[in-house]
Amino acid sequence: MSAAEGEEAGRVEEGPDEPDPGPGLTPRQARLIRVAMASALLVTLAALLACRLAERTSVLVVGVYGLAMILCGVVIELSRNGRTRLGTWLLGAGLLATLGADWLLP
Repeated sequence: MSAAEGEEAGRVEEGPDEPDPGPGLTPRQARLIRVAMASALLVTLAALLACRLAERTSVLVVGVYGLAMILCGVVIELSRNGRTRLGTWLLGAGLLATLGADWLLP
């Protein structure tokens, strides 16, 4: 038996190369982060709504913040069902729309 044959015999048979997940989040981590972000935003919007109502009572203010809070709930459900990218886009667009409406509307 030659040295090369001995080395080959001593090698442990390895399985197929598994892809390295690389740097980034697993889908489960991404879902949990989106749910946490939407939940934190939901609580923040509720507190902001209470402050805004103490400042001035308006059905329009309740409507804008109410829709934003409903959108947070939708994003939480989307994230739980694996639609994290869609949920992220909706959360960003909804937050921008809420802030824009609060700034523009009297």
